[in-house]
Amino acid sequence: MGKPWSSALPHFILHHSANLNELDVSRCLTAVNAALAASGHFEEIDIKSRAFPAAQFLVGVETRGRAFVAGTLSVLTGRSDETRREMGEITLKALMSTIAPTSGLHIQVSVEVVEIQRETYAKSVIAPLTVNL
Repeated sequence: MGKPWSSALPHFILHHSANLNELDVSRCLTAVNAALAASGHFEEIDIKSRAFPAAQFLVGVETRGRAFVAGTLSVLTGRSDETRREMGEITLKALMSTIAPTSGLHIQVSVEVVEIQRETYAKSVIAPLTVNL
């Protein structure tokens, strides 16, 4: 059995500008999940990620030639600033390994680590049914 509550998260949410036509979102999420699992901070099965394209976006005041990939990593309270910083760096490194330069686009890539209050977080797990043959 894993560490109680310490492994109940993270949630990783990826927002990206819709003009990143070459962005392989599945590859991004796979790389982030693998890096977080390898970090030792989480149980692999507890890492949940998803992505959303932003159809309406603006980077600065220019309407062309700019794009973004912004990740939010949500973890439960109780970890040090240094541990959260490490998680952010691990996540950013994983993202950067999947994003190639694109002709004519200035791409900003960021990760923010936010805390979910342990006292108000609730989670339940529904185990899969087993089939007796």
